[in-house]
Amino acid sequence: MPPTRQPLSAVIITLDCVRTLPECLDSLAFADEILVVDSGSRDGTVELAESRGARVIRQDWLGFGPQKQFAVEAARHDWVLCVDSDERVSPGLRANIESALVQPAFPAYRFPRCNRFLGRMLRHGEGYPDWSLRLFDRRQARWSDDPVHEKVLTQGLVGKLKGDLLHESAETLENYLAKQNRYTSLAAARMAEQGKEAGWAKVLGSPLLRFIKFYILRLGFLDGLPGFIHIVIGCGTAFAKYSKLLERRTTKKS
Repeated sequence: MPPTRQPLSAVIITLDCVRTLPECLDSLAFADEILVVDSGSRDGTVELAESRGARVIRQDWLGFGPQKQFAVEAARHDWVLCVDSDERVSPGLRANIESALVQPAFPAYRFPRCNRFLGRMLRHGEGYPDWSLRLFDRRQARWSDDPVHEKVLTQGLVGKLKGDLLHESAETLENYLAKQNRYTSLAAARMAEQGKEAGWAKVLGSPLLRFIKFYILRLGFLDGLPGFIHIVIGCGTAFAKYSKLLERRTTKKS
């Protein structure tokens, strides 16, 4: 008999994800439980998830970090794998997850995420390896309370697994840019609450350093025009985030 591994709950938060969810659920079939926490879908997401055997809980939106932590706490098993509806666990990653859970050496694991952008899987620059901590023992780790750019917090060592988490985003460039605009507003609000400041160095320096890091040092130019556009948008979000923070601080002083 093969060695017994730790039971695993796969956790997904959703809102109108009926187009992307089927392949995600298929890639998670190895989990002992699939839990979907939905914040008000009207496109059949809930019905689809239930028809595929997932357990569904409805929860009004709390913000990315709190919503994911709610889902983690509602899971039936202590080991959780958190994925988004437009992500897929590759066969290689699945095998390594199952192997790691036979006798976990770490309380949490990260693995590379490969992002599709403008029809191309990005293998360099900002798009790869995009290390993502998504597998952890909830008794020793948790999601942060950040409303955007949430992260898993753990005091223990974090292991690394081979195999890609595939991000198959089907959103249009218009929707992607709109989402970045929302994210930068939330990030600026968060930084303002923390008392952070923004001046010339941040507003101009952050986008420039970001471009040098990802396009040149991380070989983003090898991903062609999609890679270039992806990095330039990332530089633009850095510019927008600090500009919005500057606006908040300036308005507050006036």
